[in-house]
Amino acid sequence: MKISLKYFAALREAVGTGQEQLELPPEVTTVGQVRELLRARGGVWAEALAPERAVRMAHDQVMCGGDTPIGEGAEVAFFPPVTGG
Repeated sequence: MKISLKYFAALREAVGTGQEQLELPPEVTTVGQVRELLRARGGVWAEALAPERAVRMAHDQVMCGGDTPIGEGAEVAFFPPVTGG
């Protein structure tokens, strides 16, 4: 299954890209598993998406948790929490 990935703000800076297309292995079926797959790349990916990091996730432009299922053509986005003032 192929999905679109988007990275925003500090995450985009850390991983060096704002978006990419990714062909997922069959066992990756949730947003959280996509995060783990990206972490497995190592280096800046492992650091930026580490479990202890506050990272927000969205599926098709709706905030979601790691257990959200994904399908063909989905858009998954990762971004740090945003504060305002």
